[in-house]
This record gives sequence, C-alpha cells and structure tokens, in this order.
Amino acid sequence: MIPRYLVNFDVRQLPQVHTDVIVIGAGIAGLFTALRSAENHKVLMVTKKSLLDSNTRYAQGGIAAVISDEDSPAYHRQDTLIAGAGLCSSAAVDVLVHEGPDGVKDLIRMGTEFDMEDGRYALTKEGAHSQRRILHAQGDATGAEIVRALSEKTKQDPNIEIWDDHFVIDLITDNGECYGALVQRPDGSRVIVHATATILCTGGAGQLFRYTTNPDIATGDGIAIAYRAGANIRDVEFIQFHPTALCYPGAPRFLISEAVRGEGAVLRNINGERFMERYHPQLELAPRDIVARAIVSEMENTKSTFVYIDFTHESEETVKHRFPTIYEYCLSYGLDLSSDWIPVAPAAHYMMGGVETDLHGETAVTRLFACGEVSSTGVHGANRLASNSLSEAIVFGRRIVERINSLPPIAELPHIREERRSKDNAIQPVVEKKLKLQKVMLRYAGLKRHAQGLEKGYDELKRHVPIFDSCLAKREEYEFANLLICALLTTQAALIRQESRGGHYREDFPDKDDVVWRKHTVFNRANGITEGRIDDV
Repeated sequence: MIPRYLVNFDVRQLPQVHTDVIVIGAGIAGLFTALRSAENHKVLMVTKKSLLDSNTRYAQGGIAAVISDEDSPAYHRQDTLIAGAGLCSSAAVDVLVHEGPDGVKDLIRMGTEFDMEDGRYALTKEGAHSQRRILHAQGDATGAEIVRALSEKTKQDPNIEIWDDHFVIDLITDNGECYGALVQRPDGSRVIVHATATILCTGGAGQLFRYTTNPDIATGDGIAIAYRAGANIRDVEFIQFHPTALCYPGAPRFLISEAVRGEGAVLRNINGERFMERYHPQLELAPRDIVARAIVSEMENTKSTFVYIDFTHESEETVKHRFPTIYEYCLSYGLDLSSDWIPVAPAAHYMMGGVETDLHGETAVTRLFACGEVSSTGVHGANRLASNSLSEAIVFGRRIVERINSLPPIAELPHIREERRSKDNAIQPVVEKKLKLQKVMLRYAGLKRHAQGLEKGYDELKRHVPIFDSCLAKREEYEFANLLICALLTTQAALIRQESRGGHYREDFPDKDDVVWRKHTVFNRANGITEGRIDDV
C-alpha cells in the first residue's frame, strides 16, 4: 500500500553532492547536532523552510535538568517514569537525567542566555515535576532564545553548509544501510546527497489534527521518510494534547504554557468553578493527559467549547515579567492575562512515539539517526513529562555525534532506480485533502477514541492511498503523502492498543492493562506490525 519511494528517479541521472553528515531539519535537535558534528565533520543542513522555523521556536516553558542542590537525578528519573505510565525505557531515562545538566552547559557555552535570579539560574516547576528544575529564557520565550543562539553559531561555522527551502523526498538505502537523501531544490530540480551519516531532526506531526500548537511545517515528514526507508516506527498512538491552548475567535491555537499553571494559575469551567480537584490530587499540575481529558469532560458537562485559565491573583507587573510573550499575544486579541480569565482548550502538541532508536540515536537502518521529537528513544513512554523534550534533543544529539565519530567510511553510492508512477496528480487540491484528513483525525483519533470511530477513520484515510500512484512534484504534495502515512500508522496503533494509557485513551477500554499491554507497538514497512514488551523498567 505504501511505496518504498514517493517519486521516480535514477541515481545515475541526478547530480550528486558529497558530505560527511547530513542533518535534515532544524530546531534544537538539528542545530545542536549540526554544531557538535561540525567539530569533526563537514555538515550539510537541509531545512524545508529556514533555520528559524521549527517547533522549538514556539517552546515557552523551558528545559528540564537537575540544576538545584535540592533536586537530584533520582527525583527527575522518578517523575519521568511516573508520567510515562509504564512505557519508558529506564536506561534511556537514566541517560537523560544524568547527562541533561552537561547538555544545558553546552547550550550556555553556545550562547543561550537563561533567566537569572539573585545570581543563580531561575527555575520554575511544571506539571508532574516534584521539584523546580525548569530553566527558562526571557520569561516564556525559551525556545526562541535557544534557536537564536544556535542558529547564529550555525551560520558562522565554516564546516556547516545550509540549504534553506529544500525538501528531502526520501532516503537512499541499500541492504539496510542509508547512503544519504534525495533532495528537491526550490526550483523543482533534484539532487542526491551522499553522506557518511544521515540525521533526521524533522520534528513532530501536529498537523495531523485540525487544532494544534505546532507550526504548519510539522507534517510528520521524518517519521514517514524513515518508515519508507525500513526503520521501525514505535508508539505513534501516544499523542500529547496540550491542555491549555488559547481558544478565542480569530486566534490560532496559541500555547498558554504549563509554566503558567506552575506559577499558580488555576482552571475554571464556564460557570467559574475550579474543577481539577475532582480529577487528580495534583490538581492543575497533574500529568498533561489527565488535565486535557478533565478539561474535555468539563466542556462536555457544561456544553462549552472552552474552559478558563485564571492567573488574576498575580500582579500585572509579575505577569508581564514572567510571561511577556503570552501576555502580549493575548493582549493583541483584547485579553489581559493579569485581569481576565483566558479561554483555553486542548490542542495537539507532541508525538511521544516516532522513529525507534538505540541509546546513541541510531535506527534499525545503519547510518540513519533520529533526534528530537521525530525519534522514539524510550524517554517519554506513553506521556512526555513537561520540558523533557528539549533536554532529550541535546542529550541524544551529543550521543549521536559520538557514534558518528566511530563510523567507518561509507561505500560508493549504489545504483538505485525507481520507475513505476504514471498517473497524473489528483484533481482535488491538496489543501482540501489535508483538511479532510485533519478532521478525520480530530473526530476519530483525538483525545478520546473507540474502536468503531477508529475503524471508520482508518477506512476514510485509506481513500487517499491512490495518491501514492500519482506523480508528486510539489512540497505540499509530499507533505500530504507523509501526513497520510503518519495518520494511517497512528490510527492503526490506536485501534490495536485495547487499553488506556498516557496520551492514548480508549472509551471502550478505559483502564490501563499492564498484564497484556505493557509493551510497545512497532511498525516496519517490510515486517508489518510487531509488539515489544518492556523488560527494563
């Protein structure tokens, strides 16, 4: 059903570019890994838009690492495992909590300026964290500050070449080994990039859903590309919906950071009642999946499309200082975070699953690595602990570079030819196809799922499969094909997992089932669906 390659091509008929390392995507994963790789290698960064366009740029809350003397790796480990609902890899979590502080030091050396208070790094607390361990920058603009610092260094590094506005169509593989990528240039021409190592840093797949905090570029490209190339795709049923995205007429689903609740904001339904005490003892700081479903329950009970987040107990001065970005954004729509209750609702935010990797970021395809949200390292399990994502990117980025440094030289590019498509492109515009896909996913594979809806959604998605026989040529066509693959895999995985755990909730199987389902769902294009039990927690 899903082809090995999206387009017809012949390696011998295309121009070739050679490099040591190709980094696909930007964000903290791409920028950080490129900079570390460039210490010993020539690096080519390929972005489909620019260095400044990524999920990282919109990250508000911060980065989790053990900095305080009152904190410890053991506490951070425990919090991560609890949030992950039994599906974390303890080995991967140990790597994260012990190596995270050194990764933060790397970011600081690279120019990132985190907020300070009284000569120390200012730390905040977020949902499901037992300690204050979240470093932040410019109040609530942590991601933007990291991207600023790393992109400036990347542009100045003589060992890094940057290709903006280029699109990686597929990876070139032979006998389970990656040789590089097939890339489309802005003018529509194509080129083969031959590399010793290829690193996917393409981010998540928030555009699977009609409402998301992710930018337009988050179309699941890396997951789909890796799936076609033979990598394992793991646990993609676990989608994290951020509980509090702005829900206001005319406004995008702008993120209202979890740190706002960490600093004392409370949730109220449209009747003004604080409700989280009915759902979890940690109240507003319960794990994200619990808070998101609680909000949906309140919306259903009160027949509303939103709830309120109330931060009015804080002074205007404090709100402006701590959350300047959120304050200004809300104000642009006539909402004052310091004096108004802000209408919010859940929105798709993060994919816990992705391309399965080992503890050095390598996939089942030799010389192919994945870093950041596109990867499934085992850190997040069924539900990511807030602010662990930025930490994961730098920790495993460092480890990927260690592995690349030990790789032997790559062989010559094999002769690969793909020629099977002859149909013209479908008449229906891609924008309409994408909207239909997003509505299907929101309706049947969103926060609450059940077998009947998932089966109907999967059948509706399969109607789009003929696009793989079309002659695709434009970025938006490739993006839709990649989204469709991600949607099919996510819906299948959600249908297979007959329990509720973390970011996956089945109304027909509302309880967690550790006896049968404490295991991963894994997809491989050649081998189909497999299941892997968790043995190391």
